[in-house]
Amino acid sequence: MKYVVILGDGMADEPLEQLGLKTPLEVANKPTIDKLSMKGELGLVSTIPKGMSPGSDTANLSVMGYNPKKYYTGRSPLEAISMKISMKDTDICFRCNVVTLSEEEVYDDKVILDHSSDEITSEEAKELIIYIEKNFGNEIMHFYPGVSYRHALIWEGGSVQVNLTPPHDILGKRIGDYLPKGDGAQEIYHMMKTSYELLNNHPVNLRRKEKGLKPANSIWIWGEGKKPVLPSFEEKYILKGSMISAVDLLKGIAIAAKMESIDIEGATGTLNTNYEGKASACIDALDRGQDFVYLHVEAPDECGHRGELENKIKAIEALDAKIVTPIVAALEEKRVDFRILILPDHPTPIALRTHTSNPVPYILYDSTLNKNSGFTYTEKNGANTGIHCTQGHLLMDYLLEKTNKVI
Repeated sequence: MKYVVILGDGMADEPLEQLGLKTPLEVANKPTIDKLSMKGELGLVSTIPKGMSPGSDTANLSVMGYNPKKYYTGRSPLEAISMKISMKDTDICFRCNVVTLSEEEVYDDKVILDHSSDEITSEEAKELIIYIEKNFGNEIMHFYPGVSYRHALIWEGGSVQVNLTPPHDILGKRIGDYLPKGDGAQEIYHMMKTSYELLNNHPVNLRRKEKGLKPANSIWIWGEGKKPVLPSFEEKYILKGSMISAVDLLKGIAIAAKMESIDIEGATGTLNTNYEGKASACIDALDRGQDFVYLHVEAPDECGHRGELENKIKAIEALDAKIVTPIVAALEEKRVDFRILILPDHPTPIALRTHTSNPVPYILYDSTLNKNSGFTYTEKNGANTGIHCTQGHLLMDYLLEKTNKVI
């Protein structure tokens, strides 16, 4: 038996007036996903434990089978692992976005216009982060360039007793209401404020403005955490697993769990990613002996954060046509028995442009069974089945046949 998880990050949503009170999942053309849903099991899963923030970090740990209440130590340390940053036990890691702020004279009155700076290229962002490191780096503090707008700050002897806000949670809002509080807050604020003065007229941003692109004119520090420790996925489930994702968070989870992390050329974490390359890599991994593949697509989440309804629908349709369809076709052609789990990690509603903790719909299709749910894949239909896995980290046990029921 082969096992596949296909995760469309943030693709669950809420009914929208623009869609006649339907969701993007309800209007998207996704024939293969709907076919698997109708022939398999459809239900809801709660991926965010009560009391925890609805981040992709906690949600994907849940889906991977790791209880966030036990294993979560922060988002950015998982990304640091993927970036091959060596962390000491005394280090604290922070996510460092390059964001687009509005141009009010007073820093606190500025507004976050874009948490991704028009999805800045990694090459442009690297130049900016190197400049930030030149200005702020010292014996205990260092900045590391990552992918697109996502970067890292390592602070030796830093503290997690600080209140920091994810930039994608406050798009369009005055930043003065969401400034750092707690240990080290004054230093973090100083670096963020000064970074605007350093970056707004940096040559990279002057070129971006000339092209009509948003400038990456400030850093935004958040996502504090300690060095993580996860048990090996192979030892936990007695299966060899691979991760396919464009984002460092998922790669870091895989590496921490001693899974294979597969890099795909042209995988960007945006709508214009290499879907076909991801699907081919999944099929190849299973062909060469891997038992389990976790394939993550970031695009629906990014479109949700940006409020791009049409693109979110396109991302769901691309997931169906360019990933689910070829993977299922290849497995069926090879006459391989397989179980496939399709779901988002959390909703990213277009109207809110940020994550929520609501349960998400999942499909579990087993090629050797015909459960015949009769339901197409939507949030409403997931709720109507009456099936609800309330402890999201146990859904993996159900997929991998370690238990015969969801809890």
